[in-house]
Amino acid sequence: MASASREEQELRKLSVELRYFEQSAEVLQQRLTMMNAAVADLSYANATLEGIEKEKENAEILVPIGGSNHIKVKLADTNRVIVGMGAGVSVEKTLPEAKEIIKQRIEGLEKTRISAQQQLGQVVDRINQGRTRMETLLAGLREGKQ
Repeated sequence: MASASREEQELRKLSVELRYFEQSAEVLQQRLTMMNAAVADLSYANATLEGIEKEKENAEILVPIGGSNHIKVKLADTNRVIVGMGAGVSVEKTLPEAKEIIKQRIEGLEKTRISAQQQLGQVVDRINQGRTRMETLLAGLREGKQ
């Protein structure tokens, strides 16, 4: 009878741990989704800068304004870019400087993404181990009651 009690206690503990790990996995998955979106956004910005680099001053280009809508504009200066630095602060940089900043941000996000993916893998492994242990305990409890 005491062993059944220990198994039930372990089941409760495993249940709490699994909920915690499942929540952690969900948070990590959300972080990965946000990082993927940020990398895609920065890659798009980099491609845009590479396209502008090939244009001459006063060239007409289409600028997306949202909702698949664009506006025609003329490039006044193809070598100066306003770069967002965070916290609502933007600074003017040369085009090569802006590309380097974007490259560094992408590299930083990639490192963070790899780390988050590794953490997610570890959490998923713990979830799978916990579920396997729970199934074993439940089977043992069922046999004990029969």
